[in-house]
Amino acid sequence: MKKIVLCIVSIYSFALLSAQNPANNLIAEKKDSLCISVTNNFSRRLDRFSSSRFYQMTYIGVPLVVGGLIVKSEDDHFRSLRNDYLPRFSRHADDYMQYAPAAIMLGMKAAGVQSRSSWGRMLVSDAFSAILMGSTVNTLKRTTHVERPDGSNKHSFPSGHTATAFMTATMFNKEYGHKSPWVGVGAYGMATATGLMRMANNKHWLSDVLTGAGIGILSTEIGYYLADLIFKEKGMNRFTNEDMFERLDKPSFVSLYLGLNIPLSGYDIDEQTEFSTSSGSAAGMEGAYFFNPYIGAGGRFTVSNTSIIVNKDQAESNTFDAISVCGGSYFSYPLSSRWLVGSKLLGGYVYYPQLKLTDRTNSARGGFSLGSGVSLTFKAKEHYGIRFFLDYNLLPSHSRNSIEYMNMLTLGSSFMITL
Repeated sequence: MKKIVLCIVSIYSFALLSAQNPANNLIAEKKDSLCISVTNNFSRRLDRFSSSRFYQMTYIGVPLVVGGLIVKSEDDHFRSLRNDYLPRFSRHADDYMQYAPAAIMLGMKAAGVQSRSSWGRMLVSDAFSAILMGSTVNTLKRTTHVERPDGSNKHSFPSGHTATAFMTATMFNKEYGHKSPWVGVGAYGMATATGLMRMANNKHWLSDVLTGAGIGILSTEIGYYLADLIFKEKGMNRFTNEDMFERLDKPSFVSLYLGLNIPLSGYDIDEQTEFSTSSGSAAGMEGAYFFNPYIGAGGRFTVSNTSIIVNKDQAESNTFDAISVCGGSYFSYPLSSRWLVGSKLLGGYVYYPQLKLTDRTNSARGGFSLGSGVSLTFKAKEHYGIRFFLDYNLLPSHSRNSIEYMNMLTLGSSFMITL
């Protein structure tokens, strides 16, 4: 990075000198070539690391497990989001959805559709994956003793349904992902829906689901790696490489948005009452269409909640909810063919449902909001990626008696389908 900065300073300095002395043009061109070479070398090293087998095995699973451990302290907030919007949800489709990708994979294999592996190699890979996933999940359930949200038992952490769903989704994508990008989209969409339903059914915390998803993916990656060591090239079908990227591809995307709200300020409801919020959660969808590699337009829909504190020490049992829709400009710069940094500038509308406090009720209200943010994107496959973001939102007051705005940060990650 120091080399890049020095190159930029050098180019600027020599440009000024060359305006006065044309003889310096050749020197400036050499400096410019040097900077381009440094940048290209950095991009190549970054892509080489990102393309390594170890990184490809861990780039999603490890962040999911770490993320699950990090958000454990925020589980109550995400459960409040469920209680606010789906308090009576009770469905059992997730008991079957977890196996759907594996059932489709076996059906296609039995029908003679060519996959990555022969029958023997695939079954060995899947057996390793299932053993690793099952032993890890059951060991953690019996040692951590985390109580389920509904209080039914103390085997909540991690989510076995979610681990199974992401394990079978990864198996299906490994075997048939070469057929179409929609194979992975459908498989991981089904797995994500399984995890969300486990939370909606009040059977798991968010940390259970994130950790379970990470365990499912990691177990499958390791299971296939062990089978590859045993079988080597035997029973392996090679297909067109899906991991070829162009640095200047348009980074259009659609993503699932999950984040933690970090309030930076509060406001006064009236002269006697100061209203503020503690950390909370946000969930929704975000997407953007890029006209070129650098500039695009898009939007975001989120529902969020945060815990309420009145007069700095009185915690309320209710939560501060918000539903927002916004749109605007998105910006991106490719550090390499796989890694991009981005930002955005959004404006939109936020709606606050009726808020009941201990001694008062704030009626429903809406207002104009502004937002911005920065992000780091990794393109894992031709049509899949992961974004880490830090968003800033300027939100209007919930109270009609206040003209103050609230400042809110949202820290999180989103799983992307790149278009």
